Amino acid sequence: MSAFTRRTALLAAAVALATTASACSGSGGAGPASDGKDGKDGKVTIRWSTWGSAEDTAAFKAFTDDFTRKHPNITLKLEQVSSYEDYHPKLLTQLTSGTAPDVVYVGDDHIGKLVADGVLAPLDEQLAGPQSRSRPADFFEGIYGGAKKDGVTYGVPNDTNPEVLWFDKKALADAGITEDPAVLNESGQWTMAKYLEMNAKLKAAGKYGSIFWNWYGANYSVVNGFGGKVWDGGRFVATSDPKTRQAFRTLADGYRDKTFASADLLPEGNGAATQFIKHKAGFYAGGRWVIESIDKGGDRGGYDIVPFPSESGRPIPGAVAASYLAVNKNTRHPKEAFTFLTEFVSKEGQQLRLKGGSAVPSVKGAENLVTDGNYPAHAKTFLDLRDRGFANYPDEAAVPGLTKAINDQLMKIWEGKTGFDEGMTQLQALVDGMKGKQG
Repeated sequence: MSAFTRRTALLAAAVALATTASACSGSGGAGPASDGKDGKDGKVTIRWSTWGSAEDTAAFKAFTDDFTRKHPNITLKLEQVSSYEDYHPKLLTQLTSGTAPDVVYVGDDHIGKLVADGVLAPLDEQLAGPQSRSRPADFFEGIYGGAKKDGVTYGVPNDTNPEVLWFDKKALADAGITEDPAVLNESGQWTMAKYLEMNAKLKAAGKYGSIFWNWYGANYSVVNGFGGKVWDGGRFVATSDPKTRQAFRTLADGYRDKTFASADLLPEGNGAATQFIKHKAGFYAGGRWVIESIDKGGDRGGYDIVPFPSESGRPIPGAVAASYLAVNKNTRHPKEAFTFLTEFVSKEGQQLRLKGGSAVPSVKGAENLVTDGNYPAHAKTFLDLRDRGFANYPDEAAVPGLTKAINDQLMKIWEGKTGFDEGMTQLQALVDGMKGKQG
């Protein structure tokens, strides 16, 4: 399983919703943009699709029941694909053939492609209109990622999962580290130098300093921590920007000498979560979904979170995993499709869908979903990062397969299969080639 797939699989609740919607009305088949014909009773069927497993559906039932009660004239019909990798190719085929659902989930590394193809309906007029339950101002600009183009909105964030550094207090203490990263962050002293110093002490104590999944959220958060750039004015500058190269070289060196561990390469029976809860690593990069792993392994009080550090200790934008709900441009029921979309992503909708889950709401006003329970101690960090964070860069998300190709090339460098300088040259050629084909 790739890092990106693992990350999306763990977004929990709303990012992996499944068959409970529409009281399990089946997966449907090929047909027009809405295969539910208006019946004599005036009912309309809205087809919608997402990825995920049947085990992740329970949290969605409350929203389904509430929506059905409010809108007895609308029947929801979910079309689910279990695999993230299989979902988007199927959706692209459906959109091309005119058989796509009315409302669709789209991942943050695919939304730019669908926007560029012109297959999604613009939403701004409806979002600002009288029937909207989710106005543009309710969301945070950075998490739109590739869902906006030229100021036009084509997708609305369902929910988020900001990338943070979880830390194990016992592992840090075992390595002789007495400073608390979260306390350092609050006092403006959480610097990249301090973080790397802690990683070195953890390695000297026979532990991993940090465990990362190989995806843009972790990689680009480290880049930001060094003050580097990945994209600039539509150009991929990660291989030429000195600070970005420094960040990538630090990761490459850390993987080579085992200061860092790649979660993608750890054995399934002794993977990242297991290593972390067994105090074999000081830091574990992930989202709010890590709570589930900690709950399976023991003491909640032994863990807390901190943002990725910066050069100066001042807050920096962090990566935010996101997915989007969008309306098929060719739906035959645009009014009902928008009703579903706006209620799904509204404050009330997210409170129903995400309660008890492990995602972070994308909308203002639902912060209690994260802060209730006071866990972790610095849970507000998730909200701070969401508010100033960024989803996958639009320039990258607009090119199908580009994010995965970048991740795969970086993995060759992390594993030492390709030398650093040669790997950077190959990375630039890869991006330029894929961007050129797109153009």
